[in-house]
Amino acid sequence: MAASRGLGFACARALAAEGCALVICSRDEGRIRGAADAIRRETGATVEALAADVSDQTQAQRLVDAAVTTLGGLDIVVHNAGGPPAGEFSAMSEAQWQKAFEQNMLSLVRIVHAAVPEMKRAGGGRILTIASSSIKQPIPNLVLSNALRAGVWGLAKTLSRELGPDNILINVIAPGRIQTERIEELDQASATRSGKPIEEVKRASVAGVPLGRIGRPDELANLVAFLASSAASYITGQAIMVDGGASTTL
Repeated sequence: MAASRGLGFACARALAAEGCALVICSRDEGRIRGAADAIRRETGATVEALAADVSDQTQAQRLVDAAVTTLGGLDIVVHNAGGPPAGEFSAMSEAQWQKAFEQNMLSLVRIVHAAVPEMKRAGGGRILTIASSSIKQPIPNLVLSNALRAGVWGLAKTLSRELGPDNILINVIAPGRIQTERIEELDQASATRSGKPIEEVKRASVAGVPLGRIGRPDELANLVAFLASSAASYITGQAIMVDGGASTTL
């Protein structure tokens, strides 16, 4: 998983706390090594760090191979790719569409291609992908995320039926407003677009959350740890919102 910061780091820490041995990745080697050191110190777990960009098939395969070689197998994959830039359709170039497709859709395709043979050999596994609440309710000024995250959900639902006979479970986690650097970036983009102070933008977005607050990364990570556990052995093909009740969709 991409785990040098934010939701990915929180998920890695939660899994390590449950006793999982991990291989975590990021495109930034310094940051991912620092993240691995922090998780090892806190949990005592085995955590290996690898610089990798899983939107590249060769690097995705190298990540899976490293997990199998280092840890002796592969039971759980948490796919976490950073969100594409904010903007409306008219502002997005074809190059930005292509990059977002590679980052958010093809990265999942490639990591699944690499991981599934190992999981089949092991008799099963869990694949979890972190998307966005936009898979159920599109978010203004996020056309790239709205389009591609919905595609990730469609892929995961399809894979849940294809991989179910091999006892490989796949689910989507759909975060709403969780306190991460990504949310700070989106709030700043919204403030710039609207001409409003960023604190006003933040107050307005929190006002739409029934729980009246922004979420914590560990609150999402707890769900990831549950779905990766034996307690979730009959849950697959689901998209679970972690948004404090903000979505109004069924």
